[in-house]
Amino acid sequence: MEIRTVEKNNIKIAVVTADEKLLYDVQSALDLMATVQYEADSSRIAMYKESVAEDFFILSTRLAGEILQKFTN
Repeated sequence: MEIRTVEKNNIKIAVVTADEKLLYDVQSALDLMATVQYEADSSRIAMYKESVAEDFFILSTRLAGEILQKFTN
């Protein structure tokens, strides 16, 4: 996993790239949030669709809602 920081309008955004899936359950989302906060000192994350498990995009699994709720809180 590689994290680089982009600053736009005085706002830091962490751009995360990886060869493997990074978001596949709620715990992996929490781990990613903590890692980005610690390493990039940013609360905003941008990542490629390929880094997210396919279940995230199937709304009946409720994975997207659970993860987005954690990001919101």
